[in-house]
Formats: sequence, structure tokens, C-alpha cells
Amino acid sequence: MSVHQLLSQFQATGLESSFHGRHIQPQIMADLDGSNWGLDAYIARGGYAALRKILGKDGGEGLTQDQVIATVKESGLRGRGGAGFPTGLKWSFMPRQFPGQKYLVCNSDEGEPGTCKDRDIMQFNPHAVIEGMAIAAFAMGINVGYNYIHGEIFQTYERFEEALEQARAAGLLGANIMGSSFSFELHASHGFGAYICGEETALLESLEGKKGQPRFKPPFPASFGLYGKPTTINNTETFAAVPWIIRNGGAAYLACGKPNNGGTKIFSVSGDVERPGNYEIPMGTPFSTLLELAGGVRTGRQLKAVIPGGSSAPVLPASIMMDVTMDYDSIAKAGSMLGSGAVIVMDDSRCMVKALQRLSYFYSHESCGQCTPCREGTGWLWRMVDRIENGQGRASDLDMLDSVAGDIMGRTICALGDAAAMPVRGMLKHFRDEFVYHVEHKTCVVGAYV
Repeated sequence: MSVHQLLSQFQATGLESSFHGRHIQPQIMADLDGSNWGLDAYIARGGYAALRKILGKDGGEGLTQDQVIATVKESGLRGRGGAGFPTGLKWSFMPRQFPGQKYLVCNSDEGEPGTCKDRDIMQFNPHAVIEGMAIAAFAMGINVGYNYIHGEIFQTYERFEEALEQARAAGLLGANIMGSSFSFELHASHGFGAYICGEETALLESLEGKKGQPRFKPPFPASFGLYGKPTTINNTETFAAVPWIIRNGGAAYLACGKPNNGGTKIFSVSGDVERPGNYEIPMGTPFSTLLELAGGVRTGRQLKAVIPGGSSAPVLPASIMMDVTMDYDSIAKAGSMLGSGAVIVMDDSRCMVKALQRLSYFYSHESCGQCTPCREGTGWLWRMVDRIENGQGRASDLDMLDSVAGDIMGRTICALGDAAAMPVRGMLKHFRDEFVYHVEHKTCVVGAYV
């Protein structure tokens, strides 16, 4: 079932009353039946109207760069890649009067376990990303952009290339777009599947043809980015939200969500639910409603835990998660983070030690090795959790796990070290009893009580 169908089902059930009677329409996942991804279908549903609006090709006077940035600021749009930084504020950092080359980069290196939204946007609504990037380029005075696409989704890369060719042929990319003085060329770049390239400066290194390793910051990309030039980087979903904002206004987008958390958000729901998939819902929607949209916990089981923002986010037990709303501030207050929007649901048959074993292996495997705390520490974490899972754990391992995780956090060039440490500390905080049981009984508590 497509996201569009799910939203229709959601609205038909009357659940929209949870949003004070507002009838929320999908903004990004407009149509996922597979046949309407092309330019003609996109234009038929209002595509490129926002670009026409800012260029003054719709009968109006057009918008200035300052007006576009002010509208995005008003919308409350925050970066959808994980950090949640205000998009309009980031755009204002770009030195628009810089005399040399500047670059715009879309981070489509979607490698966070549990996340599968960006690839669907590019597969089924690629022109929303293209138009959003063109608007951003206009706002910041940029004429060259790149979309860095994760290496393991080559079919999506090919689809995006097709969409680029359609846009170029229609005069929507290239020199003097729509007969205006604005020119913008956009290229797709295929990555190689390295998780670390989701970190923005490692992505820039990879784009330059080098090994994907994070850079020291400062300097930040806005002053020293791609090829040493000022660069702005945003996530796929972030750019895809921009056309709707320009067409309908920043205030309208903000009203779809909640203060400081404007608009809708796509959540990739996976794990122990009846209908896993991508769901576009208003920011501030209760988690209980999202769980209901996904069909609830699989038949006969009880909700045990949720990782609300991708594998790097600390786990939350059901007792906390059922009172949380899906927005940056609420989840942070609960002790985790919204992150990439990957919601991993675990029922009462799941062993938390086994889950952490898999997560720790992933981060150990994906560490680029540049920083000693991450290179050595992630392997250490995995080996200790693996030992506990396989009935060889020691009582001292639990305090050692927490200590090693604490020594990694905040001591690496990029956030991969923190991403490896936070799941460990979250599991020990909320499910320490399971780890103790594993150590003492050399077996899993789930098999003993479920």
C-alpha cells in the first residue's frame, strides 16, 4: 500500500480529528503508484509552480532571495536528515555575494538502518527534489548543484538521472531557466554504499574523488565546502518540502505541524508492525497514531520498545514512547532523538541484547577508522555485547560497556562515534535487567518469560 493510499485511509477514518480537525494533505509523497513520477504528472499536480512563482513567470513580480529565505524560515522547516537544524537559517549562512563558485549539495546517502524514505522520494517524486534544489540555488545565488545518492540504490540513481534529463529538456535546468537570468545545473553522483558518507563532510570528500572521511570543523561547509568553495548541504526530504512551502506560504507549512516543528514528516516504520512502510504525517502526531496507521504491533504481541529515529537513536520503552509525539522537541525531552525518522518497533519477543549485538556490529563495521576512540571503541563495544549474547558475559562487562560508550561520545571528528555509543547507553538505561539476566543465566530472559 502506498503512502498516498495510507494517508487517504488515515483521513477517511476520521483520525484527522487528532490534529484539531485539520485535513492534512500529503506534501511530498504525493503519489506512489509507480506511474506518475515523470515531469508531466508532476506539473499536473502543481509541480514547478513554485519555481515559476519566484522567477515571476506566473504573472506576479517574482520573489527576491531574501523573501525566499524568509519564507523558509517562517515555515519552521528543520533538516530532515537527522540533525534537525533550521533550514532557512542554514541558507542564510551562505555568502551570497561571494564572487567565485558556490555549490549546492543534496545528501541522498541514505544508509541509516531502518531508513528508506529518501529513496522513495527520488523513485516516485524526483522532480520535487529537483525543484526544491533549484529554489534553494536561487535563494543562495548558486548555479551548480550535486545530488549524492547512496551506492546501494542504483535503480533510484537511474530514475533521478531520467528526471534530470526531463527537466533539462523542458528548460527547467541549465542556462536562463524559463527565460530568466537565473541559471542552475544539477548533477547526480553515485556513491559507493559507505555509511560514513552520510556525514556531510565525508560526503564532500567522496564527491571530490577521495576516500570518504569526515573533515575537522571548523571551517564549516558554508565557508569551505566542495572543492574548498562555499557549500550548502541539505537532505533529500528537506529539499522536497520546499516547493510546497513556496506555493502555499511559510505560515501554512508551519500550521501543518507545531511550533518549532513545522510541516509534515516522513517516518519509515519497520519491525514488528502489521504494515511497515513510509508514512507522511504532521509533525507533532502522537506516536500511538503512527503505530495505528502501521496496523499496530503484529498480532498477539505487546509493544516492548521503539527506536524512534534510526539505529543511532537511544531506544525508548513502550511506557515512555506511547506518550510521545513525533517531533524533534518531544522525542528529545523523552531521552532520544527524531534523527532520520526511522521508527524501529520491537515487540515483547525481542531480546534487547541481541538487538544491541546487531547494532554494535554495524557501527564497528562502518567506522572509517580515522579517530582512535571510534576505531577501537566501536569494536570493543561489539565484542563485549557479542560475548554477553553468547553466554560468556561477565558482571563487570555492563559497567565497562557504559564506560567505553561514555569515552567515545564527544571525542570523535564526526557523530558516528556518538551513534555507536547512544544505543548502548539507551539499552543499559532502560533494559539493564535483560543484560544482567544474560550474564547470570547465560541465556535470554525473553525465552524464560515469554
